[in-house]
Amino acid sequence: MNSIKPICLSAFAILVLAGCGAQKQVSSFSSLTAISAPLNVKKTAPLEENELKRWSHLDIVKDTIPGMSVDRAYAELLKGKQGVKVIVGIVDSGVDIEHEDLKSVVWTNAKEIPGNGIDDDNNGYIDDIHGWNFLGDITKENLEYERIIKKKDLVDEVTYLEAKKINDDKIAEANLGKVRLEQMIIATTTADEQIAKELGKAIYTIEELNAVESKDAPVMESKVVMQRMLSYGMSVVELEDAIQGDIDGMISILNGDNLKQNYREVVGDKPNDINDTKYGNNNVMGPDKEKILHGTHVAGIVAQVRNNNIGGDGIANNVEILTVRAVPDGDEYDKDIALGIRYAVDNGAKVINGSFGKSFSPHKQWVYDAIKYAEKKDVLIVHAAGNDAKDIDSFNNYPNDSDDKKTEFARQYDYYWSVEF
Repeated sequence: MNSIKPICLSAFAILVLAGCGAQKQVSSFSSLTAISAPLNVKKTAPLEENELKRWSHLDIVKDTIPGMSVDRAYAELLKGKQGVKVIVGIVDSGVDIEHEDLKSVVWTNAKEIPGNGIDDDNNGYIDDIHGWNFLGDITKENLEYERIIKKKDLVDEVTYLEAKKINDDKIAEANLGKVRLEQMIIATTTADEQIAKELGKAIYTIEELNAVESKDAPVMESKVVMQRMLSYGMSVVELEDAIQGDIDGMISILNGDNLKQNYREVVGDKPNDINDTKYGNNNVMGPDKEKILHGTHVAGIVAQVRNNNIGGDGIANNVEILTVRAVPDGDEYDKDIALGIRYAVDNGAKVINGSFGKSFSPHKQWVYDAIKYAEKKDVLIVHAAGNDAKDIDSFNNYPNDSDDKKTEFARQYDYYWSVEF
């Protein structure tokens, strides 16, 4: 995946998570009354602080705020209904299970005795108390096209050439970008020195810069350059450091540094062997708490405790979060996703959220089989469509449930919350 990406849960998923955990329960949504809004609904007053924090839970009709109508769903559509506890599998970068707004909704494996070093439930995962970490101590990973270039026999010739083209294009972009950024640094340094000389001080404010007037053309040209540079909200030193950081990244691409890395060796498994399942550990938070912000964020959208005045509110108030750490900073391995889905299903998840995706999937059949397995167990998988505004009926976005982008092999639920305008 091209950096870890957020997902907005659909209103359909909201209702699923609100307390209905099986197909029979889901099917009852078709009888719910649609919420409609007149064309002239609009917000005329400024948003209050609480509305800014909770806008996504609010309703276009009741609150004149185009949120997901979560609060209204609880007050009207779900009022008086008895919910069933739902286990939600979060297949992501990891989850902060110690977070004060999440720790009370974390799933616990009742079949395991914590810390005894024994696989009490005989599922192949020792002391998997709150889920499983298929990444071990990895945080960074290659992108899939890089792995394909390094190991050509993973795919057919057409796919290999597609991956190679992406790498070639990135090298071309890095060549151009490096030259432009180097020119930017030179221009910034030169202009900064000119303005500093004009003002008689090395450090100056934007107000002092704006006040500079001169008949000297180079001075006024430098003023325009520095006004543009300082508009980024950084000091000259911070700006130059940021630009140099980008240049270093481009040099790394040109040197093929990432292609030389083998991050997976830290895990110690065979990533191209689906039968090699004894790897990873039970630390679902991973080695670096700062690197699991995305997974924690996703878990919070789903289940952070509602109405406790701590942080925000989750969508659901009757769920437990089961963590599967399988999504690194880079592209996830098909093997980890396939085994992660199966792990979540086998441990009672009725909904699995996958806020990740990639354009290449060398072992997509492993994931297809896992999706089919989830379907047989009546588990709903919610997968991100991506952040690139691409038509995924035409572009590859793995994992999916169709090999030809037409014929789906998993059941599709047609229930939705209708907001009519």
